[in-house]
Amino acid sequence: MQVGIEFQKKLGTGLFGGEGFIMQKLEGDGMAFVHSGGHVIEKVLQPGEVLKIDTGCIVAFTADVNYDIQFIGGVKNTLFGGEGVFYAVLRGPGKVWIQTLPISRLAGRILSYGRGARKEEGSILGGLGNLLDGD
Repeated sequence: MQVGIEFQKKLGTGLFGGEGFIMQKLEGDGMAFVHSGGHVIEKVLQPGEVLKIDTGCIVAFTADVNYDIQFIGGVKNTLFGGEGVFYAVLRGPGKVWIQTLPISRLAGRILSYGRGARKEEGSILGGLGNLLDGD
């Protein structure tokens, strides 16, 4: 198996796709281990079938899948969408592997978990102990 790079040929995909113009490319026979977060789901796209997904949720896709980026319009999406202002559009045929917890969301959850005191840890009462303490 060979690991190489693949250049995105479309300007919009490279600028707004979240991953830039260069993606990793795996070729040949063999076993590959790919890092991802949460659950990984394999989806088989039929010819012409379209999957629209957050760009950070893509783990991998086969070479025959057409990859593009689409802007999500609307004021609410633009102001409050966070990462979700652009969708990745994957068009079949081919296989796509997606993850439920991209590393950026995992880092955000870890940081938010670390803030503040949590008296329920190690307590038999859990959150009920905070109520009794007046917190």
